[in-house]
Amino acid sequence: MNAPLSRPLTWFLAFVLFAAGAVAQDMDALRDRMKERLPRIDELKAQGVIGETHDGLLAVRTGNDRQVSQLVAGENADRKSVYEAIAKRAGASADKVAQARARQIAAGSASGVWLQDASGEWYRKP
Repeated sequence: MNAPLSRPLTWFLAFVLFAAGAVAQDMDALRDRMKERLPRIDELKAQGVIGETHDGLLAVRTGNDRQVSQLVAGENADRKSVYEAIAKRAGASADKVAQARARQIAAGSASGVWLQDASGEWYRKP
């Protein structure tokens, strides 16, 4: 391979490998953040303070606590990133992935957790 062509190819491959490594590190950090938040999220869901929406996100249902709002915003941002990554790999829309995940979450939720149906109505899981 001649030098003028190999240099751009080398830089491109180095960039792809660096980007793939950065994405993997980002996903690891995202997973760690979500895992760290989970006990508090479960506690707040059990208390009825937050609920699961029909689009795979969390919503504050009662109160106006800034820390709860920040927790929910952080979790929702990470969930959206996960849904986008899955959608990209699956060739689907992030909205469809989020809605499918919402159905999984609803099915696996504990009794008493607030959920939102497809029309946006809230109900407590029996």
